[in-house]
Amino acid sequence: MGLRSNPSQRQRRLGAELRRLRELSGMSATDAGALAGLGRAHMSHIEMGRTAIPEDKLRALVRAYGCNSQGLIDALVVMGESTGRGWWSDYRDTQSSSVLDLAELEAANTAHRSFQWVYVHGLLQTPDYMRALFEAGQPDATLGELDRGVEFRLRRQEVLKGTSPLRFHAVIHEAALHMRLVSAEIMRQQIEHLVEMARLPNVCIQIMPFAGRAYPADFGTPFVIFEPSVPELGTVYVEHPVSPLFLGEQAQLAQFRATFETLSTVALPPLDPQPESMFSAKKDSLGLVQHLLYVL
Repeated sequence: MGLRSNPSQRQRRLGAELRRLRELSGMSATDAGALAGLGRAHMSHIEMGRTAIPEDKLRALVRAYGCNSQGLIDALVVMGESTGRGWWSDYRDTQSSSVLDLAELEAANTAHRSFQWVYVHGLLQTPDYMRALFEAGQPDATLGELDRGVEFRLRRQEVLKGTSPLRFHAVIHEAALHMRLVSAEIMRQQIEHLVEMARLPNVCIQIMPFAGRAYPADFGTPFVIFEPSVPELGTVYVEHPVSPLFLGEQAQLAQFRATFETLSTVALPPLDPQPESMFSAKKDSLGLVQHLLYVL
């Protein structure tokens, strides 16, 4: 089997977790390779996600590393056996590998926690809002490319609905709702859409106001925490203008999880649309978005 030239995030994440478990055990890559009947170079490729590992060897290795969590072991096997193919595979010719990785992560995990301060999160965007952002960010894109981008993002949003929808918690800074990246009418529709999305039982949306309490100043970058059923296998997606980052070290996961808890604490209480009346006099996320709709 040839080596992968561009491993997916899932493949890299599997390799990184196998390396973490090996290092925790104190076993060298050479000894681990010998135990599994593999050379040191082969082990290195596995831990970089550049080649697959058979289920029997994976189970033998993690047991030798002292891992007794059946849930973690089974989750690693699932990651290793996954083909990585899904609806996103139809877009390989038009979407970047990082965006495809993002779609696969959204489909594979059970909960997401997101912080955004410039844009509304992609899973909560209206088609017109998406298109306006694409047109501003990709001025040379053809109409077909713009259509394909909107179509792809709408497909991603399907994880929020269905029989087993994703649990989604978004903290959105008020700044994102003031940005003149789209017209006032598109922003009005987008804010109204946020209210409608907040009606879903699996969606929690909080607004962080300008006039809020202390904000963790060391976190000015949008991020998403992908939470699987096995916490050790969580992944943080950090947006970056050059290339997004996918982080999976346990210390990084702990840092971002703690930061999100702080953000959700200092943000306004969640949007809570009232079926009988849209009026809210409380100082909460719904009251703020109602004010923004009034002044738009």
